[in-house]
Amino acid sequence: MRYVIMADGKGSRWNNYMGLDKHEIRIGGETLLRRTVRLLHGLDDAAEVIITSHNPALDTEGALRFEPANNVLEIDRFTAELVRDDMCFLYGDVFYEEETLRTVTEHRGSRPLLFFGNDSSICAVLIGSAEVFMAAFNAVRARAASGELPQSKGWQLYHQYTGMPLEGKAIGGHFIRVGSSTRDFNSPEDYRAFADEN
Repeated sequence: MRYVIMADGKGSRWNNYMGLDKHEIRIGGETLLRRTVRLLHGLDDAAEVIITSHNPALDTEGALRFEPANNVLEIDRFTAELVRDDMCFLYGDVFYEEETLRTVTEHRGSRPLLFFGNDSSICAVLIGSAEVFMAAFNAVRARAASGELPQSKGWQLYHQYTGMPLEGKAIGGHFIRVGSSTRDFNSPEDYRAFADEN
């Protein structure tokens, strides 16, 4: 299966904390990207792993780095030119529990779209149907480009797909909750809280 790890964000909340891009954070001696790539290859012998980034420093063994053609809106992190049936979008600034990635791979082919996360964040989008994904993506992107939506990220895609209001972080169907140790690092506070717990 194709796994696209999104690592082309601006990192404004991270603000080059510790002199690092947040994707270069090391946990147990590995960067977040290297850990995710390693786990994916361990769980899926046929894994095709792509990291989307314009930063050559994020080249990672076991993955191809791809420079997206479009990175204007936040939703553009979901690199449209890489979308196909039977794939998954993951986030480059997330520490994934192995069990979370196993859950994602085990649900392959179960639905046209399936989202994984918790009450505060989405950490994976599993795509069974590229057509269904692109319909939701294009609808959200058009509304964001027109200024109708102040944000255009995973939550808006999820809500568009499920027919929920696009604001907030409400959870309904087509969503699998993952363990609390899977978490993202958007800010230095996120990293310090993780370090304190581990």
